[in-house]
Amino acid sequence: MRGADTFTVSLFTMRKLEDFVPADHPLRAIRKMANAALSKMNGLFADMYEADVKGGRPSVAPEKFLRAMLLQVLYSVRSERQLMEQVQYNLLFRWFIGLSMDDSVWVPTVFTKNRERLIKHDAVIEFFNEVLAIAQQKA
Repeated sequence: MRGADTFTVSLFTMRKLEDFVPADHPLRAIRKMANAALSKMNGLFADMYEADVKGGRPSVAPEKFLRAMLLQVLYSVRSERQLMEQVQYNLLFRWFIGLSMDDSVWVPTVFTKNRERLIKHDAVIEFFNEVLAIAQQKA
């Protein structure tokens, strides 16, 4: 007997985003290394955002942007527009970055502006070098 082609929308879910990521997925280990690297960069982030304060809305945590940039490199996502599209519907990407299922995704121009700020303060170089150093220590 053929099953029905139906779709049921549930209003709520009782699962955490982490439940959707397999326990043995390689990004779990990479996320731990990335978070360790980011925790060493707190001083840089404090200096960076203190120097750039001009009022306005609170910024998005630089840790989220750096994790997103790492995903862009790891998955060879060609543009920030494509990356934001992936983050919109890819639960693995949302989990890795630190966004909940309900968080809105940044528009590409917001991502670009913050990427430029991170590059200007050499945070991108420090982050990638620190992740690489942590990975080499574990090897």
